[in-house]
Amino acid sequence: MSKLHIKKGDTVYVNAGEDKGKTGRVLKVLVDKNRAIVEGINMVSKSTKPNAKNPQGGIVKQEASIHLSNLNPVDPKTGKATRISRKVTIGENGKKTIVRVSKKSGEEIK
Repeated sequence: MSKLHIKKGDTVYVNAGEDKGKTGRVLKVLVDKNRAIVEGINMVSKSTKPNAKNPQGGIVKQEASIHLSNLNPVDPKTGKATRISRKVTIGENGKKTIVRVSKKSGEEIK
């Protein structure tokens, strides 16, 4: 299985689909399906039965998943979409750490 370029909490740019051009924060990554749920992106209407949380029931708007190939991380320096690379750094105690780095600016993506 390959590493994913997007993690929970990342700010991403949508580069395809109905919400093309919008940005949002990743709420959840579905690793087995290669999809992510992004805040405010790909909103769908879902019918719900009355329950304790929603006593009236009815139609509720919620985010649906979007494929990872349609998302790009946002560069922390410029605020535009970018690709990422991985850089291995060795600390003073000799321990390796792998960080994600923006291809456009060279800034670390946290």
